[in-house]
Amino acid sequence: MPVPDRPEHHYRHDPAKSEAYMATTLAWLGDPAAEGYARHILARLESTADGPPRPRRAASARLDLSLALIAAGQDDEAAGAALEAITSGRIVPSNYWRAREVIKAIDGRGLSQARELAEAYRGTCGADGPPALPLRGPLGG
Repeated sequence: MPVPDRPEHHYRHDPAKSEAYMATTLAWLGDPAAEGYARHILARLESTADGPPRPRRAASARLDLSLALIAAGQDDEAAGAALEAITSGRIVPSNYWRAREVIKAIDGRGLSQARELAEAYRGTCGADGPPALPLRGPLGG
């Protein structure tokens, strides 16, 4: 199928979206290939080569990248990418659970970034967001 003239339309085939969905799926599965796809998607979304920047999709791609980096044991970079996504103001409620997955993994590895991520998450989600994560230590009660 040809590239659509209005790719933002949700009910049209969009090869770029398909590629992003592949990155998401691979990240969920913990497949090492997810990192390369997520980096590629993020670079494309942040450039203007394919049209205007898409900050919401970029935030989602950062969460995919974070999950991929956690699977690869690159926790510091994963925390940084997640923090950038969360504080961008561009994640949507349907992505909150993905941010929680990253925070849970970072906390589970005992990394200090878990506190900053959890605080940023709470600030972004507000009172209407999903329940806060039960973190270990003083933040978690």
